[in-house]
Amino acid sequence: MGDKKIEINEYSSENLTSLYRLKNVIKQESGQTILSVPDLTLKEGEVYGIIGPSGAGKSTLVRILNGLSQPTSGEVYFLNKELFNKKNLRQLQKEMTLVFQKPHLFNTTVLENVAYGLKVRGYPSKKAFKIAENSLKEMGILELKKRKAASLSGGEAQRVALARAMAFKPRVLLLDEPTGNLDPGNIKLIENKVNSLYSQEHTTVIMVTHNMFQAKRIATRGMFIYQGKLIEEGPIDQIFSEPESNLTKQFVNGEMIF
Repeated sequence: MGDKKIEINEYSSENLTSLYRLKNVIKQESGQTILSVPDLTLKEGEVYGIIGPSGAGKSTLVRILNGLSQPTSGEVYFLNKELFNKKNLRQLQKEMTLVFQKPHLFNTTVLENVAYGLKVRGYPSKKAFKIAENSLKEMGILELKKRKAASLSGGEAQRVALARAMAFKPRVLLLDEPTGNLDPGNIKLIENKVNSLYSQEHTTVIMVTHNMFQAKRIATRGMFIYQGKLIEEGPIDQIFSEPESNLTKQFVNGEMIF
């Protein structure tokens, strides 16, 4: 795929809102710490690429950011509100959406799948289907609208999942290895869509990827997670060319032995 960076429109981070703030976040399972984030601030309008070895804690972080997995300890703020406060959680989750590597689709038509996310957010049925159709059109897959989800290829299913995620124009799009099992053609389509969301709609994108070339191509900032610890966060070019941590340097240079 090479490492050529997709051209994006400049969207300065100087005056952007701090979207997330994490303070002393610890996530444990069976008494073991699987993620530790002492301090992290994520700004609005960026594309974050989360890199690191398998099992490092990348997916755990995006599940916390989406409100699906509560930390064992620590604080998570989204739009200056405590994300895991029971009074806030459901309302704040309406501002974000998460797409997994293996999309979770219902065995109904593609159009019904995309409309579902809108209807659960209170959209009237007629309006939901109209918006869903437009979202499929924007993804270039309107011809699939009457197909059953079970009949879709992996690439088609992932594009439907993205159409569903983007139909309600979320403030934050979280992606967990969205192109991990796709062919080069579908990878390019999804990368281009992510780029347009950032450059045209200023959607904040937070993406886990095992592909470092992909992170360099489409991310504006990067995070490196290793053995459950957030090692470094910064501009993507810095992460790859002048990382602050020796661990980051070893990883991006392919010198780390697992």
